[in-house]
Amino acid sequence: MSEAQSADRAGRQRTLRHAIGCVGIGLHSGARTAVTLHPAAPGHGIGFRRADRPGSPVIPARYDCVVDTTLCTSLGLPGGPRVAMVEHILAAFAACEIDNALVDVSGPEIPVMDGSAQPFVFLIECAGIVEQETDRPVVEVVKRVSVSGDSGWAALEPADELILDCRIEFSNPLVGIQERVHRFRPETFRSEIAPARTFGFADAVEELRSRGMALGGSMKNAVVFGNGGVLNEEGLRFRDEPVRHKILDAVGDLFLAGARLQARYTGRRAGHTLTHRLLDALFADSTAWRVVGGQLRLPAQEAAALRTIGATA
Repeated sequence: MSEAQSADRAGRQRTLRHAIGCVGIGLHSGARTAVTLHPAAPGHGIGFRRADRPGSPVIPARYDCVVDTTLCTSLGLPGGPRVAMVEHILAAFAACEIDNALVDVSGPEIPVMDGSAQPFVFLIECAGIVEQETDRPVVEVVKRVSVSGDSGWAALEPADELILDCRIEFSNPLVGIQERVHRFRPETFRSEIAPARTFGFADAVEELRSRGMALGGSMKNAVVFGNGGVLNEEGLRFRDEPVRHKILDAVGDLFLAGARLQARYTGRRAGHTLTHRLLDALFADSTAWRVVGGQLRLPAQEAAALRTIGATA
């Protein structure tokens, strides 16, 4: 696809029509947290404002602000506050094609809601969406980039659209090996991927909680696999719900590119850590990507702009 064709497909930037909020429990912290989604100006990007901290600092939703990838993606400022579990709400922004929004959060973690991106998609749709008079930037991958870890690998390579090819492998036979390829379309993502919930295993719960994690986890916000089957009374939403959720996570994590990504993503036993390392590797190689459509802020420029907006908004 030519640069002109890619730019035409990108279209205009979009934001929320009105502010809207919700309250929920953090999956890992167990804390009750309020979140409010606000419209934002063209070129603002997505930012998380810690409304509970002095000065209401804003953390940009960028790969260079990732500070932890243990069981979820956490963003933070140098020596400053953090916000965890951002991947589900970012997947919802991607699904609704929202480029600019300011997210007020009253604690260190985005609420898990039902464990999927669907509640956030519902919030965005209720708030309404408006198109802005600025072209949307798209990060187009033009050369293959890959990373590997102890148990898996992930890669980005050129494609005419965003394609996600994920494979998971678990020793638990209730999950086992699952593989799915998803061609990202906002409408099909909202129906086929966004409702897929995070999942875990009953025999791992106590170990996680001993590490101060999964303190807010329950069968209301996660699929739990026990020795005899799925413990949730309602069962699975999809036969292959776990791998669909991995695709959901990948979409949210890849949105930390700071714009829509045009590439084929392949993940084999890949999670938040490998996807984050993959974005780092991509942007470290200036010959592997290009920006088409609108203008993409450099990381340092975006961080400075969002801190200014957060202080005055």
